[in-house]
Amino acid sequence: MSVPAPAVSESFRREVERRRTFAIISHPDAGKTTLTEKTLLYAGAIELAGAVKGRASQRAVVSDWMDIERERGISITSAALEFELHGCRVTLLDTPGHKDFSEDTYRTLLAADSVVMVIDAAKGIETQTRKLFEVASRRKLPMLTFVNKLDLPGRDPLDLLDEIERVLGVSAAPMNWPIGTGDRFKGVFDLRRQEVLFYERIARSARRAPVTVTGADDPALVDLLGEQARDELLEGVHLLEAAGTAFDLDAYRAGRQTAVFFGSALTNFGLESFLEALVQYAPCPGLREDAEGNLVDPMRQDFSGFVFKIQANMNPRHRDRVAFVRVCTGTLTKDMQVVNTRLQQNVRLSRPSRFFGRDRETIEEAFPGDVVGLVNPGRFGIGDTLYAGQPVVYPPIPHFPAEHFGALRLQDVRFKQFDDGVRQLEEEGLMQVVFPIHGARYPILGVVGALQFDIIEARMKEEYGVACRVEKLSYVAARWVEAEAGVRLTLPNNVLSTTDRQERRVLLFPSEWDLQFCERENPNVRFLAMA
Repeated sequence: MSVPAPAVSESFRREVERRRTFAIISHPDAGKTTLTEKTLLYAGAIELAGAVKGRASQRAVVSDWMDIERERGISITSAALEFELHGCRVTLLDTPGHKDFSEDTYRTLLAADSVVMVIDAAKGIETQTRKLFEVASRRKLPMLTFVNKLDLPGRDPLDLLDEIERVLGVSAAPMNWPIGTGDRFKGVFDLRRQEVLFYERIARSARRAPVTVTGADDPALVDLLGEQARDELLEGVHLLEAAGTAFDLDAYRAGRQTAVFFGSALTNFGLESFLEALVQYAPCPGLREDAEGNLVDPMRQDFSGFVFKIQANMNPRHRDRVAFVRVCTGTLTKDMQVVNTRLQQNVRLSRPSRFFGRDRETIEEAFPGDVVGLVNPGRFGIGDTLYAGQPVVYPPIPHFPAEHFGALRLQDVRFKQFDDGVRQLEEEGLMQVVFPIHGARYPILGVVGALQFDIIEARMKEEYGVACRVEKLSYVAARWVEAEAGVRLTLPNNVLSTTDRQERRVLLFPSEWDLQFCERENPNVRFLAMA
């Protein structure tokens, strides 16, 4: 069932149709953050890779704005970057590649309308790439693929296309074709425009213009490339013509096909045609399901959106908390009153902001597809729906069950800062927090990936000035207990009883065997992986 959209102004429709909101996903070290930076450079949003425009001395990665990200060289939190590109308003959502932060990536994908997948030409489809693709595929998000690092030794491009189709289960339509690889890499042949784009191993500002030819068999290619490179190109193109997949816009938009581009993000090579295709083919905001399965039209006049991320301390001087909202319908305006469906309370949206990594700018209005930051005084939570006018509720955002557990031990006497830090990092969804029922009431953290413990220790020190350490515990699962009043549980001695902040009982199990034993011995009790 579709919720109809009343007539809207032509200017509003134009604003929606020029929005492009996409997330970038990849396995670590495939070049995702480099592609993000070079996209910003190409769009004119930054002057030097890693420097916000107008701040040329600031040579740090824009999307990796946290100190710990810069120290470790990995993305640990999603970043929103908004800019203009070829007449479109683009919101780029840079996601963590490391598996231990996959929950943040999952939430961010819920806010995207399409996806860019980055693949290392030497490694192909890696574990985390496949997992993130599966998340995007379940949402039927259109996906463009950028095969990166063509200037380094890599695998045969036909093998890479075959692996994409075999492992991911989608057809792969090459949009250009590499001419050699590694030391023999000469450029790419644009299959749509029948152009050769040359790769130059000289100053990056000095590039030869693309040369248009009649086809891969044009005799002029011998003079341009040399006979061996021309013959290899001709063989590859003939194979594609005989057995390859042609690009189909409808199949791409339906998530059944990915358009594949070959290039090198580090050297800016192949980036221009890739980004042109992104704004040309990637969809503007479309229909989105509400919690009851109805399709909500983005052209609906009344505002609605949902909170998909909360981040503390984006401005270290003010210790603020920001709720990131994906606008789904209507227009969000500064100071408007909306309803938070979880609280069933009115909330005033003062000082909404657009983001560029850590930097922000107060805005007067935002449209479907935009990602807006709202100062969060504790009235927003991940998954909250906000609306004005006609009520709508979007589906809740699920949490991932914790797989690693540890006791967070304070190493000094800054108790208030310790409590504030734990509460605010929990609000971000970085961890689950429970407290033992018996004995000292210290926080026990549950996280998806063990690396998150290191991040928590570092952020508590850097952002809250608190020295603490995580003492790892040998539990493998947490279960919230749902039972009738008065029901007595039969539990092994090694199962730890705790409560969460809402005083709901949570059991921590040292093994799967203990969990299964409790489920058998307590048939009238439900053990829930998430509250």
